[in-house]
Amino acid sequence: FAAAMDLLEYQGKQLFARHGLEVSDGRAVTTVEDAVAAANELGYPVVVKAQVLIGGRGKAGGVKLASTEEEAREHATNILGLDIRGHVVHELWIEKASDIADEYYASILLDRSAKKALLMFSTEGGVDIEEVAEKTPEKLVRHHIDPLVGISADEALQVATQGGVDEDVREGVAGILVKLYEVWTEEDATLTEINPLIVTPDRNVKALDAKVTLDDNALFRHEESKAFTVKGAVDPVEERAKALGLQYVALDGDIGIMGNGAGLAMSTLDVVAQAGGSPANFLDAAGGANAEVIKTGVETILSNPKVKAVLLNIFGGITRCDEVARGVLGAFAEIETDIPFVVRLDGTNDVEGRRILAEANIPNVHPAATMNEAAEKVVALAKERS
Repeated sequence: FAAAMDLLEYQGKQLFARHGLEVSDGRAVTTVEDAVAAANELGYPVVVKAQVLIGGRGKAGGVKLASTEEEAREHATNILGLDIRGHVVHELWIEKASDIADEYYASILLDRSAKKALLMFSTEGGVDIEEVAEKTPEKLVRHHIDPLVGISADEALQVATQGGVDEDVREGVAGILVKLYEVWTEEDATLTEINPLIVTPDRNVKALDAKVTLDDNALFRHEESKAFTVKGAVDPVEERAKALGLQYVALDGDIGIMGNGAGLAMSTLDVVAQAGGSPANFLDAAGGANAEVIKTGVETILSNPKVKAVLLNIFGGITRCDEVARGVLGAFAEIETDIPFVVRLDGTNDVEGRRILAEANIPNVHPAATMNEAAEKVVALAKERS
């Protein structure tokens, strides 16, 4: 699971502005009154934009043009709290409206197969790029960037020319592409996207939108970016697990999973899915996990109310299975739960671990000898509670 940090539109624009990309003037607000005040300060017309980490805001009613204070108040009232495909709007971006002559698309992402950054550009902006790629692939320029060289102004100009940009704005577009790559590299981003990249009637080029994903593992190099937070974007259980030093990712199912080691945990997810179950999480207790770590992991899994059954799949190398068993008992001593647990212990001190669990005789703890047996058993127990 790659760690990623998605930014809201206005946060992405703040990042763009640091690197000299032109963006529209705007204000981030969280209340209707602040939205109206921002609109009055910027001057009408303004655009009231929902700030959520999901596309399709306009179609969902999350982007509205306001020409008066009354309209700004009405739109802010309607958009704050709006649910856009499961994302509740907590922030608005009030932006000075722009006149648009043309809309382009530009993005840079990591092409893992080529092991290079991939620049994509099209004069068909303002729509889903997937639609452009499918219906008019000849209008989408794909250009790999040598990581040892970067992208020069001449190279960017060639991309703009190949893409069919009007001659009088080619240099402006090329300049944006060079700066977009600068953001991608210097900010340790995995995605920088502008859709649309607009040309104004006076032939100026600027970013009207911003989509940025940062490598969460590189944030220690970027103090300014650590300040970017998105209310409601991170699962609260994930936040708690991270604070406790656990590798936890929330999923959509109802079977809690814990393994020691990322490979074993991933394999456990696959085996449970093959048995007809739906994992509720990925949790790697890591090699050498002791009783306290296991107890904390169990508590973390059970903090998800969707969980109907839990599978602990431990292969003891550095990790001792008797320590795992004590961790399970410690968790049950502090947490009252009737959630069934299937425990598969194998490896270092596995006999001792199974003995400890057997002597404890906890009604909702079920031993399993193999991964397949454990998966089938936990899926059946989860279905019984459905």
